[in-house]
Amino acid sequence: MTQEDKNLLLKDICARLPYEVCVHIRYNTGEPCYGKLMPMDIQWFIDSKVEIIKPYLRPMSSMTDEEREEWADLFNLELDKLNEIDDENKAEELAPYYFGKSHQVSIDWLNAHHFDYRGLIEKGLALEATKGMYKNE
Repeated sequence: MTQEDKNLLLKDICARLPYEVCVHIRYNTGEPCYGKLMPMDIQWFIDSKVEIIKPYLRPMSSMTDEEREEWADLFNLELDKLNEIDDENKAEELAPYYFGKSHQVSIDWLNAHHFDYRGLIEKGLALEATKGMYKNE
């Protein structure tokens, strides 16, 4: 695993900590361990080897129509606030904030629903979650 892949995996796993991502852990014994990664665990993985962790994620293609609508609505909710500003100069000044906020809300939603928006499954850094593995599916 390259250092770039390790950094990508660590960045992704840390962002998912509040959402109790399920992981597969391969210890030196060869025996796999399955469970949910908790915030208190992450320092141990940073200090040891992040490459022994593979999160279970949902491919973007598994997103249902209802989930797509919910995701789009959340993203657009922040952008719609720009339309509520009567002063064009003020709206232009606040546009970067609302664009940033809409992306933040979008990424938080994707993490909460365990979607693989970074392509980790394809890179072999994550495993595909089985249907029903996460309650919000």
